[in-house]
Amino acid sequence: MHNRQFNQPMGGNEMPRFGGPGTMMRLPQAASAEGLDACFVGIPMDIGASNRSGTRYGPRQVRAESVMIRPYNMATRAAPFESLQVADVGDIAINTFNLPATVGLIRDGIARILEQDCIPLTIGGDHTLTYPVLQAMAEKHGPVALIHVDAHADINDTMFGEKIAHGTPFRRAYEAGCLKPDLVFQIGLRGTGYTAEDFDWSRDKGFTVVPAEECWHKSLAPLVADIKARIGDHKVYLSFDIDSLDPAYAPGTGTPEIGGLTIVQAIELIRGCRGLNLVGCDLVEVSPPFDTTGTTAITAANLLYEMLCVLPGVKYKDA
Repeated sequence: MHNRQFNQPMGGNEMPRFGGPGTMMRLPQAASAEGLDACFVGIPMDIGASNRSGTRYGPRQVRAESVMIRPYNMATRAAPFESLQVADVGDIAINTFNLPATVGLIRDGIARILEQDCIPLTIGGDHTLTYPVLQAMAEKHGPVALIHVDAHADINDTMFGEKIAHGTPFRRAYEAGCLKPDLVFQIGLRGTGYTAEDFDWSRDKGFTVVPAEECWHKSLAPLVADIKARIGDHKVYLSFDIDSLDPAYAPGTGTPEIGGLTIVQAIELIRGCRGLNLVGCDLVEVSPPFDTTGTTAITAANLLYEMLCVLPGVKYKDA
């Protein structure tokens, strides 16, 4: 194992940051997940979005803004590229005219990654994509625990009469038996609703709901420590909607809500997942047309890197 050669992001002294490949962190691109421990995979879609469009450009822009990320995590001392074989496997080719067909394409694309015992880090794309990803996860691992960080519960039964959309993935995933309901945690929910019961469907099914107001003015390290203790060694999926962050930090998204989480709280949540049996992660709902300074995509790229740093098997310099 110690003789294994690991892929490395292209360094800033090897090639200027504004040059080189257009992959995540300027990693090598791979044709498949064969031989990889983890991979970045894009799902460029916004046909499930209900308000602002543009998340189809999310994967490309997140990759573009990832060029400043260096291989070592100075805060946690994680060295993911010394212990995991990682590459960018490109994008899943969706059917941009057919959302139900796209769900099947995503499920099959993620299933092919999981067949190689590779952990996918998915770059979205609107949040519809998490439903077929969770279908593939459940087919591989059985029902999984879920940490879902979002402004919205995404548990609508329908949107405009449709069962599949970015506001329905976690109801569909529950109905399909993809989740362990008592180990589902929804963090950062806020905003206005249509009825007083809008978040109560989740609670009625056994989900733990942590509204944004319960997160204000405090560290979220204790919260994620409690979640981690409850999940234990169960397989867990992390789904992070960038609109969980306050629009002051992440304006480039389709359905912004005021009063959201801070970037520091997001980092605390992700770093607190170290030691969990993570089987996959996603970062969704970055809409570059509304991200005029690139701040949202920069934040998304760094949060995806933080997810990579807490995957099982990552080497830490203090270990």
